[in-house]
Amino acid sequence: MHELWISSGIANMSLREAGMIAVACLLLWLAIKRGFEPLLLVPIGFGALLVNLPLNGLHDAPGPGTTGGIFYWLFHGVKYEIFPPLIFLGLGALTDFGPMLSNPKTVLLGGAAQFGVAATFLGARWMGFTSGQAASIGIIGGADGPTSIYLTMKLAPELLGPIAVSAYSYMALVPLIQPPIMRALTTRKERLIRMESVSNVPKWVRIVFPIAVTVVCAMIVPASTALVGLLMFGNLMRECGVVERLSRSAQNELINLITIVLGLCVGTSMDGDSFLKAGTLKILALGCVAFALSTAGGVLLGKLMAKLPGKPVNPLIGAAGVSAVPMAARVAHNVAQEEDSGNYLLMQAMGPNVAGVIGTAIAAGALLALHK
Repeated sequence: MHELWISSGIANMSLREAGMIAVACLLLWLAIKRGFEPLLLVPIGFGALLVNLPLNGLHDAPGPGTTGGIFYWLFHGVKYEIFPPLIFLGLGALTDFGPMLSNPKTVLLGGAAQFGVAATFLGARWMGFTSGQAASIGIIGGADGPTSIYLTMKLAPELLGPIAVSAYSYMALVPLIQPPIMRALTTRKERLIRMESVSNVPKWVRIVFPIAVTVVCAMIVPASTALVGLLMFGNLMRECGVVERLSRSAQNELINLITIVLGLCVGTSMDGDSFLKAGTLKILALGCVAFALSTAGGVLLGKLMAKLPGKPVNPLIGAAGVSAVPMAARVAHNVAQEEDSGNYLLMQAMGPNVAGVIGTAIAAGALLALHK
């Protein structure tokens, strides 16, 4: 009986593990009850629950008489940066770049939203984080979970858990974080600006675009090739019209399966020893700052563009330059409608929104290049 007791999980439970089980349950509650990025936070939360159960053996390495824990093997997809690019392939197949192609200058808003990435990188360095850690924290400002995971595994794998949770949490909090910043930085007159409708984009442009972007980005920032290349390949499958079955698979089965496995793997990296640290609170705070600055950067450039001659630009769409697709575009549309219920900005805001996906991937590639 004594041997049964000492071999049980109850007898081997530590305070750190108990604390992390509480954190895991909080993540599950936020995802299920509050709807915070449930597609990722449900598997992340459950993975965190699993790994903090005593004597779980999930990450045990193979040895004599054992094949190793299941997450020892699955985690190779995260460790060797396989899963995030595959997520990008699915995102490319789901993404319509038409709104951006019909108004190409919105690409600049997607670039301006990377201001938070650069500023937070410098701030994190000032706070004592290493260069690799600071880059991984800064990329949270792009509001792109897969990119954050990809960059962190290359530069600061010890911070994977806190950075992944921070990235996906702030993506879920877009409707709460962005509107106050947008209202503070714009006047009512600017929020009332109506933009022209999105025009149709010729099919040949839609086909040439992913090929051209892949070549240009790979030539300028080679380290971004994995993310941008698979994003554009997914989009090419969507637009070319001759591989519909592959496109549907990328949009559904592939991205859903990888999302489940990636979320569980990230969750199992959240053991008490690596997560319950003072540095975690710093990362969460810096992640919020990064996201706020990225929002502000996009809005401020939008204000400048609104004053320039040419087609009218509502500065609110600049906030959609972060990669939270399509939530950030919806938020810009909703804030505009608070002032004028007839002002429809959703499709116009999708331009900088999808540009932000490319921008964040390029920013990650640039940060990787700086650390080679």
